[in-house]
Amino acid sequence: MSGPLAGIRIIELAGLGPAPFGTMLLADMGADVVRVDRKPMGSGGDFDKLKAAGGPTDRGRRSIAIDLKNPRGIQTVLRLIEGADALIEGYRPGVAERLGLGPQVCLGRNPRLVYGRMTGWGQSGPLAQAAGHDINYIALSGALHAIGEAGRPPVPPLNLVGDYGGGGMLLAFGMVCALLEARRSGLGQVVDAAMTDGAALLMAQLYGFHAASQWTDRREDNFLDGAAPFYACYECADGGFVSVGAIEPQFFGLLLDTLGLRREDFPQWSKADWPAQKARLAKVFKARNRDDWCALLEGTDTCFAPVLSMAEAPKHRHNMFRGTFVEAAGQVQPAPAPRFDRTPGSISLPPPAIGEHTVAILRQAGFGDDEIEEMLGQEIVGI
Repeated sequence: MSGPLAGIRIIELAGLGPAPFGTMLLADMGADVVRVDRKPMGSGGDFDKLKAAGGPTDRGRRSIAIDLKNPRGIQTVLRLIEGADALIEGYRPGVAERLGLGPQVCLGRNPRLVYGRMTGWGQSGPLAQAAGHDINYIALSGALHAIGEAGRPPVPPLNLVGDYGGGGMLLAFGMVCALLEARRSGLGQVVDAAMTDGAALLMAQLYGFHAASQWTDRREDNFLDGAAPFYACYECADGGFVSVGAIEPQFFGLLLDTLGLRREDFPQWSKADWPAQKARLAKVFKARNRDDWCALLEGTDTCFAPVLSMAEAPKHRHNMFRGTFVEAAGQVQPAPAPRFDRTPGSISLPPPAIGEHTVAILRQAGFGDDEIEEMLGQEIVGI
């Protein structure tokens, strides 16, 4: 392992979505992650295909398959925890406790353990036990209401805001904070990462704008939500799109100059004039192909970029120069980020098959070969 978290061992109780993403971030930075998988429950169906398609978010860890319904399986996990720095679980509140793997039990076995919990609503509150997904959590935070076109329903921003930004990324941040504190105090603690909390936190600046009467609660009515002509996407002659984000007056002025438009015709912060200004810019951009606009504007201070598809983005010259995307395990995927000049992160392992590393993990944890054979024979663990 390389990276700033080399030497940190994390036990991950396998799950979906934000918890694996947060764990991927930690693994990319060098943490030794052991994923505890339940033994396979069969295959088939579209949802099973989705579960198996995690790809990059499952990279960087080893897998041990354990029967968590067997008391000896739970004791096996607890033995692994004794030698770990952290544990991450993404169950509904109370599930880990019912399994016998709640914080009280785990911290009793390892007082230095950082216990990370990833949920949508949080570990407490009137909605804590309700099912939900990203769209629900960001709806409650105020984020979803702000995204979309005027007069139309809000538009889900994929599952980036709740699952990954407000969820997995803040879980990883919380884990690193608690691990640093444990090094000083010698004591672990519980990290309660909730996607509702995280999505609300991502909205901090916009809540500040709203409090200062610089932001309305109407969609497509503000300078960052598509209403402003200087912060929008425009269609080109070939059906492609470009993005413009010229918020600062000097950047918007340069854009107008480059497009051959008069600055005095575009009073930037006159909100009443935005629709007409946006219509004029739309007509200008629709007159040429996307590549033509790239040749004219890309790399200038007009705050411009083409809107690339997922197939196009890895091939863009800037992304290729930076190595923003890499090919690993036969799949093009985002590279680890952020970057470190002395202890860089890396993709250490491809996504594991369930139970691929069972024997090696047990041996590393001090289980003898006879004990391992017995556990395999009784199907307490699997390979």
